[in-house]
Amino acid sequence: MPAQSYQLLIWLDKSARLRIGALGEYAFCRGLYVYSGSARRGMEGRLRRHLCNEKRQRWHIDYLLMAAAARVIDLRVSDTTECTLHQSLPGHLPVPGFGASDCQQGCGSHLRFLGEVPFCPWLPAQ
Repeated sequence: MPAQSYQLLIWLDKSARLRIGALGEYAFCRGLYVYSGSARRGMEGRLRRHLCNEKRQRWHIDYLLMAAAARVIDLRVSDTTECTLHQSLPGHLPVPGFGASDCQQGCGSHLRFLGEVPFCPWLPAQ
């Protein structure tokens, strides 16, 4: 079965106020974020687009990734749904509705703030 969802591990080098499309302006603390998304078709193209620096801002995640202080430090693809992946993570939801306009499981947001400690939540602790 092909991958149906992905997660981007994003490090924000410094705090920033960012406009997230129609959601409005939000304060983002320096630290680690995880975005959970899906691509029913074209997973490779979707991930390549997220990692590209030159793009039209279309999705909520584009606004965060275009910030000068933001960088994707890891990613994973999975056969697990984006909602299940998202709900399995610690942290809190910094922007209500972020990336969740088509969410059927009531996640509230598909972006989580994990804090300022740079670690990868899906790798075993060293």
